[in-house]
Amino acid sequence: MDAPSTTPTAPAQPALDRTPASDDAVHQPFPALFVSHGSPMIALEPGETGQFLRHLGRTLDRDWGRPTAVLAISAHTTARDAVLLGGAQHEAIYDFGGFPAELYRLRYDAPGAPALAQTLARELSLPVIDHGGLDHGIWTAMRYLYPDADVPVLPLALTPQASPAQLMALGARLQALSAQGVLVLATGSITHNLRLLMRGQPAEDAAEMPESHAFRQWFADRSAALDWTALADYRQQAPHAALMHPTDEHLLPWYVAAGAGGTAVMPQRLHQVVTFGCLGMDAYAFGPRASRLVQALAS
Repeated sequence: MDAPSTTPTAPAQPALDRTPASDDAVHQPFPALFVSHGSPMIALEPGETGQFLRHLGRTLDRDWGRPTAVLAISAHTTARDAVLLGGAQHEAIYDFGGFPAELYRLRYDAPGAPALAQTLARELSLPVIDHGGLDHGIWTAMRYLYPDADVPVLPLALTPQASPAQLMALGARLQALSAQGVLVLATGSITHNLRLLMRGQPAEDAAEMPESHAFRQWFADRSAALDWTALADYRQQAPHAALMHPTDEHLLPWYVAAGAGGTAVMPQRLHQVVTFGCLGMDAYAFGPRASRLVQALAS
């Protein structure tokens, strides 16, 4: 595993025993989500994306109810093969260096979902390890979506050597989870080249690079066209793909979420903003209820 290990510290309620946030909340199948987390500094400096994530969490609570669990796929928890982190308790992992001391004092102690992990182990033949801990791609997003850390989380390790098509196939195996009240949440960044930030040291509100705009717009256009063949071959077909993703682990979670939502319905871009001129923070929803989420966010 690439994510640091932690030791489970407290038992948690089985994931499928939890109740919705309110008595009148009725669970409906969730859309699968991809959100961009960018830098760990989003935990201290929410900006437009942090505000969006807060609004997204409140909207999901209002219109869908509290998830029984979140199945999380991040660019920062990886393994050679897909594996579930079935620990009973999680805490924030500070898998980064050189940031302000305040960032390392933030906590996100969330329950795990060991019962759900065992269910998926049986139904999908996915291995489970007794491992707790949330990498920064997961906890920085979760602290805005569910700030009380009261929703069980089940990380699924990303396999970065897998192709986009293989990751979509993995996501397709997760489609039934939405009917159980489980929210599939993938986190990464729609563009991610930190060398551009270090080399040019642009201002946070710098104008977007043309290459970044072209790449993000290509992704949105191909998604709207349901052109899954092109999307799966983005490395060859998308403009400036290697520049926007020198390595592609921050984009690969998008494909798991796409598979989990299903490919028959057009993905919906929920949020689009760029920081430092080249760090895209777009968010997408997938599946039959993605368009309803767009409407709910606007209401």
